[in-house]
Amino acid sequence: MQGAASNEVPPADVAAALAARSDLDWVRLVYRAEVGSTNDVAAALASSGAPDGTTVLAAHQTAGRGRRGRIWHSPPGAGLYLSTVLRGPPSPLLTLLAGVAAAEAVRAGVGLAADLKWPNDVVLAAPGGARASRPRKLAGILTERLPADAGEGAVLGIGINVRRGGYPPELTGQAVALEEAAGRAVDRGPLLAGILAGIRRWGQVVAAGGSARLLDRWRDLSPSATGARVSWEGSRARRDGRTAGIADDGALLVDCGGHTERIVGGEVRWG
Repeated sequence: MQGAASNEVPPADVAAALAARSDLDWVRLVYRAEVGSTNDVAAALASSGAPDGTTVLAAHQTAGRGRRGRIWHSPPGAGLYLSTVLRGPPSPLLTLLAGVAAAEAVRAGVGLAADLKWPNDVVLAAPGGARASRPRKLAGILTERLPADAGEGAVLGIGINVRRGGYPPELTGQAVALEEAAGRAVDRGPLLAGILAGIRRWGQVVAAGGSARLLDRWRDLSPSATGARVSWEGSRARRDGRTAGIADDGALLVDCGGHTERIVGGEVRWG
């Protein structure tokens, strides 16, 4: 791994997993036992000139956050908390790309059938395939543009629940951890390596004009993107309908009884 550097020595399994892959020579790892937010650290490093591929990995976040300002619970050693600096014009599909990379890494490395839920969640089906239960959240993605003084680019943050303690008791039934679902210990090093390799691989696909390939793969991994009941706040009133896929720019399409609405942000309620 060329140019590797860290403020603290990373766990041995992480260092070994990254060093073992030639397709991760673009990654510059910065490991810290505790940070406020890995996204904030990555953005600050970018403002100081950190190159593309700088990845902040932390064992604990004291101020981890998710989409729309939500708290991302990040207790010590219970999850995989990382943020990667991606320089250049940020793709509008970056969050979807990260979701594909994360879901594929979980599928390949852990053997769990991770799915995607628009716009930024990685989920697992309820135990036993219980139809009455919604899929449970395994991971979340937070994409933020770099600060103006850092140049063009984005910080791509990913948080994954690895151990049961990765989420508070009140989220039982809504969240899930890898080890809880797999029934065994999960090594974070190979999982991290798989995610980063997927980010680079799919980033190259998109850069080469393959956005349609990425969107097709995202659709394959997101059964809820078609036929699921959703509701959201429209400009004048609450709206509802059934999902009808995603547009080429990543917007969620919803069939509202004869016409199609596009949702590009805001809060969507499922089910």
